Amino acid sequence: MNKNSRALDITLDKKDSNIASIKVKLNEADYQSKVDEKIKDYSKKAQIKGFRPGKVPQGLVKKMYGKSILVDEINHMVGHAIQDYIRDNELKILGEPIPNQQQIEAIDWDTQSDFEFEYNVGLVEDFTVDLGKKVKVTQYEIEVNDQVIDETVENVRTQFGKMTNPEVSEEGDMLFGTLSQESSDITHDTTIDPSEFTKTNAKKFVGKKQGDVIAVDLAKLYKEKSQQAAQLGKTEDELEGIDLKFNFEVKNVNRRELAEIDQELFDKTFGPDTVKTEEEFRAKVSDTISENYERETNAWLNKTIQDELIKNTTINLPDAFLKDWLKLTGEGKITDADLENEYDQYADQLRWNLISGQISKDSEVKAEHEDIKEATRKMIEAQFMGSGLGQMADQMDSFVEHYLQGENGQNYMKMAEQVQQEKVLEHIKSQIDIKSKKVSLDKFKEIVNA
Repeated sequence: MNKNSRALDITLDKKDSNIASIKVKLNEADYQSKVDEKIKDYSKKAQIKGFRPGKVPQGLVKKMYGKSILVDEINHMVGHAIQDYIRDNELKILGEPIPNQQQIEAIDWDTQSDFEFEYNVGLVEDFTVDLGKKVKVTQYEIEVNDQVIDETVENVRTQFGKMTNPEVSEEGDMLFGTLSQESSDITHDTTIDPSEFTKTNAKKFVGKKQGDVIAVDLAKLYKEKSQQAAQLGKTEDELEGIDLKFNFEVKNVNRRELAEIDQELFDKTFGPDTVKTEEEFRAKVSDTISENYERETNAWLNKTIQDELIKNTTINLPDAFLKDWLKLTGEGKITDADLENEYDQYADQLRWNLISGQISKDSEVKAEHEDIKEATRKMIEAQFMGSGLGQMADQMDSFVEHYLQGENGQNYMKMAEQVQQEKVLEHIKSQIDIKSKKVSLDKFKEIVNA
């Protein structure tokens, strides 16, 4: 549908269901009075040698700056006209309008009085989202068994254990020493952790004491060049041409003894007097593991919901237009190879954003101010808990307000978008059939990595 916007001649030419061009035509009557006004205003402010401020002749200003003023004014008028047209006609566009650059380059600003500009736009086709039987997802529940709890307790005991320096190394010990070689003057002090190696390679570091020398081949111990370089205190580039066979002289054996299962460990792990017996400690560990697993399974459920809706919702995107727009906005940093590798992922994210927006509109799901404040409060409380600052609850309102006002409002927009997405997903979950299934941790990892 063609429609005029303001006094300018603007038309929409739909080339397909999801691509169109907006054409803007201007004649001298559309812009000349504004250009004259700008020249008059410029003559009052211009600082030109030989003339007093405010006394520069308009004819001289026009001769010196008339073309640039004309270009600026027309670009300003066209830009606003395009945006007004899109808003007034409620066009659902993707990206931003792309000007016809060849047409612009062909303009003769010295002689032309009539101008025509064309902008390509990508459009969103009308589509519907079906939250019915086609959407099939599974909510996994990872079982927390005694083996998992035992392993976690041992990790916690290791984390808070004391470092000792026994005379002779055993399996699991780290060794500090000096790497050197007879064929060069390279020497470097480093710590070697045999737990990173294969069992065969790790055995070489068992039963060693201060002064022992172990022949090592860094290329066999470490697969990554970055690890090989780090052991020598060098960069990967500096590693080029270096023989990686060294002698490692042991200077110290480092062993982390497991912490005792006592009140000190309970307090270090969960805070003062949160738990007081080993039974309570194991129960709290189990709860914590379950919460962590729940975050992982919920994240996976959200991903599968998005994938299912993207798969079952037909949205034809103007791919060629979007690729042109991405390259244009990338300012030379996005290559054809980048688009080849990453465009499908970008397109799916765009489809999800459109689907999410449509669900928000259809179901009137909206992130209210109080929702945003509450989400921010929970985020800050979690950060304080991790930092051991949980006692600052009385100042929480101040922290929340300060955060939401930060980064010139960007923090508020970020939290609003996050809350909106969460509310959309919760609405979807209330509408679709979700199957529940208990699995082991290994099985869940297998499902995620499939």
